[in-house]
Amino acid sequence: MRVFTWAILIALFVVLLAFAAKNTDAVSLRFYFGLAWQAPLIVLLLAFFVGGVALGLLAMLGTWYAQRRKIALLQRIEFSRKENHTGTTSQPPAVEG
Repeated sequence: MRVFTWAILIALFVVLLAFAAKNTDAVSLRFYFGLAWQAPLIVLLLAFFVGGVALGLLAMLGTWYAQRRKIALLQRIEFSRKENHTGTTSQPPAVEG
């Protein structure tokens, strides 16, 4: 199964490398106030892809943090229920994060 996964990853890398090699023409990205940036097309595509991933992760960060807090709260509640049921007093589980 690992060989199959590596074969797919290598094939994807080769396809993307060929795509990058075919898109080396210089393009101009024009901003406001007469500003322009000239770079190869693949560089611009990669920059905007990375920017999109970063914005997506930033948008997800609040939800992820809220879920981590909720999980920690539920673990504390579960621990206190077990403690009340057994009558023992031990340390609660460590919460990662």
